[in-house]
Amino acid sequence: MTVHSDWDGTAAEGVSMERLRKQLSKIDKSVGPSGAPRRRYRTIWISDVHLGTRGCNDRLLIDFLDHVDSDTLYLVGDIIDGWRMKKRYFWPERHNAIVSRVMKRAKRGTDVIYIPGNHDEMFRQFAGMNFGGVQIRKKAIHRTADGRQLLVLHGDEFDAVVMGHRWLAFAGDAAYEFLMKLNVAVNAVRRLFNLPYWSLSKHAKRKVKNAVEFISRFEDAVAHEARMRKVDGVVCGHIHTAETRDFDGVTYYNDGDWVESCTALVEHFDGSLEILHWADEVVARGTEAARVKVAA
Repeated sequence: MTVHSDWDGTAAEGVSMERLRKQLSKIDKSVGPSGAPRRRYRTIWISDVHLGTRGCNDRLLIDFLDHVDSDTLYLVGDIIDGWRMKKRYFWPERHNAIVSRVMKRAKRGTDVIYIPGNHDEMFRQFAGMNFGGVQIRKKAIHRTADGRQLLVLHGDEFDAVVMGHRWLAFAGDAAYEFLMKLNVAVNAVRRLFNLPYWSLSKHAKRKVKNAVEFISRFEDAVAHEARMRKVDGVVCGHIHTAETRDFDGVTYYNDGDWVESCTALVEHFDGSLEILHWADEVVARGTEAARVKVAA
């Protein structure tokens, strides 16, 4: 009896190619473009990316997304800068690349939760909806691996300037935009001399007493809200200042931004949280690569 089969050399080649693709996929998940191992976290929080502006540190954020993975990704507001885009359109290909990387994570099964801020407030009307695997929420409660409950929100509702004097917020935004343009120019020159990223605006903020006092009042207000809601801590963004502080048993976490400090908050699988300063990580990676090259 002759047994007929649809399998031929082409099919066999297709099977081997499929196996090769799977192998390459595993390699891609374990190693970043730089050759450094990809890190995996239980949760990642990022905010204040300000896509649509020249101040967005898109190169560093792409590098970050290409070197980390997580079960859950929180986008804690001001991901797209609607305020700035109303004035002028700016959207380079790198900003498309960032959106594409986030959407791919959602399709691969990462829980992506988007909590709009004041600069992307146009998305707040879609709270409760799901777009391509991205869940839009006004606020969220996150339970850590060690059982703590964390309130997650952008934080602009605690900014008296934004809520009470909107015209002043826009005026401040215009001044900030000018500082960001200077920041871009300064770092373009630094790249010519192979110097690492340095934030002019972050340096200025630390030197201004009123800014320091505002940050302190903001942190107090957010921590008070967490205490009122009877949670163990709070994660927010908005003020572009990465920080971890304890307020009488309530832990305040700010994940920073991708304009000035280029930081993210991450949760390890044991429930511990850590702020990553990605510009410093890139410098350390380059230093290590140079050391290995010399040793070889």
